[in-house]
Amino acid sequence: MDPIVTDANAPVPAAGGAAVIKDSDQNSFMADVIEASREVPIIVDFWATWCGPCKTLTPIIEKVVQNAGGAVRLVKIDVDKAPDISAQLQIQSIPTVYAFKDGQPVDGFQGALPESQVQAWVDALIQKHGGAAEAGPSPLDEALDAADAALAADDIANAGALYAQVLNHEPDNIRALTGMIRAYLKAGKTDKAREIANQASPEALKSDELTGAISALELAEAGSAMAGEIDALRAKVEADPADNQARFDFAVAAFATNDAEAAIDSLVEIIRRKRDWNEDAARTELLKIFEALGPTDPLTASGRRKLSSVLFS
Repeated sequence: MDPIVTDANAPVPAAGGAAVIKDSDQNSFMADVIEASREVPIIVDFWATWCGPCKTLTPIIEKVVQNAGGAVRLVKIDVDKAPDISAQLQIQSIPTVYAFKDGQPVDGFQGALPESQVQAWVDALIQKHGGAAEAGPSPLDEALDAADAALAADDIANAGALYAQVLNHEPDNIRALTGMIRAYLKAGKTDKAREIANQASPEALKSDELTGAISALELAEAGSAMAGEIDALRAKVEADPADNQARFDFAVAAFATNDAEAAIDSLVEIIRRKRDWNEDAARTELLKIFEALGPTDPLTASGRRKLSSVLFS
């Protein structure tokens, strides 16, 4: 069974105790909208299952509200299940969106607006009607923090599930793409990691964080064929220390089996023995390992020191 759960339809955790997005009806309208709006502005999305424009607008509003970090909340009401409320608010077409604060409607619009206009409308609502001044991290950031912590603890299944939830809301989220690739690599599933890498946009690929993860993927892909031969390669190097090709192949296999330190030491040794061996292949591979590990990894720092001592000795 695949150790990474990727149920992208599961809800992203909300910041704080209250749900950022919830469904409601006319029986709970008073509590969910009128009373709740005394704390923060409540956006009410009136929709119906048969409404085409609603299917365009609702995901946009959900995304903008999720990213607001609790400064506003969204309540979704199916007009077919709330005829009394629809009549009281004189809703004649859908989608219709109202904003409530302190129990009163304070703004609204009709029709499916593009994301940029919805974002501007929500920003203006927060600025004018308060919102939570200390809302804390957004739900997406909280989900990413939890995913990163799970990955660091080798809880690959939960990390993957959380990253998948975020990608469902933001398919080009750098942290989620990066984390999902690294989670699959920890699980030994380079094919799944490649699928995630291939879905990244050209803009996302400009990120150092994501390119580092892709470097790790490329190293894993290159080393997968040699990983099973690591003992034979080690013996070959021990038998002939001058065999730089065997030492290089051992480094590739070592990194693929999560022994980055051995890989770094082997590549540095090649550079010490013959700096420009194979058109500087060892140094190129070493820099790729540093990129894959990231600039803050202790092995990157120690590896750079070892490289410098060889280059400037």
